[in-house]
Amino acid sequence: MLSVQGVRKRYGDDESGYLAIAGVDVEIATGEFFSLLGASGCGKTTLLNILAGFEQATSGSITLNGRAIAGPDSSRVMFFQDANEALFPWLTVVENVEFGLRVAGTRKAERQAPVDHFLRMVGLSGHRDKFPAQLSGGMRQRVQIARALVLNPEIVLMDEPFAALDALTRRRMHLELLRIWDETRKTVIFVTHDIAEAITLSDRIAVMSVGPGSRLREIIDVDIARPRGPGDPRFGEIFRRIEQLLEHEPEPV
Repeated sequence: MLSVQGVRKRYGDDESGYLAIAGVDVEIATGEFFSLLGASGCGKTTLLNILAGFEQATSGSITLNGRAIAGPDSSRVMFFQDANEALFPWLTVVENVEFGLRVAGTRKAERQAPVDHFLRMVGLSGHRDKFPAQLSGGMRQRVQIARALVLNPEIVLMDEPFAALDALTRRRMHLELLRIWDETRKTVIFVTHDIAEAITLSDRIAVMSVGPGSRLREIIDVDIARPRGPGDPRFGEIFRRIEQLLEHEPEPV
């Protein structure tokens, strides 16, 4: 579905500029839950922004179902870490969820059914007339999920969406996200620096090296039936493998 070939990103000129990403090659299948894992500053968000079309790669190519990605479009939606910044505080839950459809010119009568459907899916039908400030952190993130899915994208890009949540709420959001992903089978590309989170959620995990010149060091298949937990021996094996990769970094280029 998504093919990334030789993608590099340099900020500034060739002589003194900062090489954020030194070369990424990966293919992601339709319906896959794929995570980018690495330490802060390793280029995860830069790569995600390139996949979204918010930034241009210095070199290399990205194609979605054979079409080159040249900029943002409705085939890909971004889900941000801070829902307080991502949601419009002056709009209600239902108005936030339908915002993208309204901007796209969808008539109000045609917006109601999909908006109602995804509000039910994320469990917020009873909160449709509340404002973001009246919601918990987890509920605000569920508004983001509904707002993303109502546009029927091919890919959902998620940039550390649960990092600001407490541990219990984060666990609940993992279960909610997996339930929604299982219902929709959207392709998800998920950025995190949390090893356990990546193992809990992902079909595959791409471990990124530190910058400058970040690369995908290894792509690990998470061959564990869902739901998953740290008590599973295979969970522990994958956790230790990723720890080893992160602890024994090669010298930056």
